[in-house]
Amino acid sequence: MRKRVIKMLLILVALTALVVISVYIFLQQPKFGKTPSGSRQARIEKSQNFKDGQFQNLNFTPDLAEGVSYFKVLKEFIFNKSKNAKPASALPSVHSDLLHLNPAQDILVWFGHSSYFMQIDGKTMLVDPVFSGSASPVKFTTRSFPGSDVYSVEDFPEIDFLFISHDHWDHLDFETVTKLKSKVKRIITGLGTGQHFETWGFDMAKVEEKDWNEAVDLGDGFTVNITQGRHFSGRGLSRNRAMWVSFVLRTPSKKMFLGGDSGYDTHFKSIGEKFGPFDLVLLECGQYNKNWKYIHMMPEEVVQAAEDLKAKKLMPVHWAKFELAQHAWDEPIIRVSAASKLRNIPLVTPMIGEVVNLDEDKIFSPWWEKVK
Repeated sequence: MRKRVIKMLLILVALTALVVISVYIFLQQPKFGKTPSGSRQARIEKSQNFKDGQFQNLNFTPDLAEGVSYFKVLKEFIFNKSKNAKPASALPSVHSDLLHLNPAQDILVWFGHSSYFMQIDGKTMLVDPVFSGSASPVKFTTRSFPGSDVYSVEDFPEIDFLFISHDHWDHLDFETVTKLKSKVKRIITGLGTGQHFETWGFDMAKVEEKDWNEAVDLGDGFTVNITQGRHFSGRGLSRNRAMWVSFVLRTPSKKMFLGGDSGYDTHFKSIGEKFGPFDLVLLECGQYNKNWKYIHMMPEEVVQAAEDLKAKKLMPVHWAKFELAQHAWDEPIIRVSAASKLRNIPLVTPMIGEVVNLDEDKIFSPWWEKVK
């Protein structure tokens, strides 16, 4: 009996060791990037936003709401998911020619979730591009919805400015950014995220990584201020070693807020008072849940944030591409639309790939209602 117990314990130890080694090897893949070290880490430790070994939000921000356990989250994710968490048919989309745009036009093209292209005052910009078909280190999981992947890196002209809000897989996609390497002239991101780009062989002279409340003069009348969010970061086992950010983008003719991911907090009002009003704000409106209400906004909070920012128009993003929460795939836009009408804030809601003229006031059709 004793020999049998010892044998079972040895087998258990061997299996545990095998799992640990397998996980370690898996995490060594280039796509995970690296956590900051050396002079970059020394710079990070001087940040007033870095305390107790990690970056902090402005206000206390627990991963989960009060009284919620990870077991409860997992249980609800498995058993309480909406039957419409994924669209039943392919999403409608438009494949616009981005290689032959009129350089005099100011336009925006959304690709689902938080990825979008802009051409403003003659400069081209790309935000959080994900074109690999997945938002996960495990390729066959978290797949993009049918119809949402109609663009590839080859469809883009040279990119003057690439904005990366943080290093989560649904915002910083290894496959996409490495394919874009030769097309991108300049990268703007949060402090610490540059370690990933350095690991992936980017020319670091092109990378600007900044802390909250820092600014970059992009030349030709373009400036960007790095502003706050209420979120977290991390691609592997370590968290909050790089900063999550939003951007105040000022061009010769426009002022825009590029929101990244964020729960609702006082920073929206502070940014609005300092930099507003904005011609257009782009804010996350999906992948929310009461269980993690501090790190993603509820749809009604999105509209409140737009009002805090003094937005002339609101474009809801972070929806219509990936299933990262339990709600129906179209619930975010339905609730945001209802809330925006109550506050009289115009919405910009194009189909994926549709060219939006930023100098026009257009009423967009509710295309999501036609998805069965």
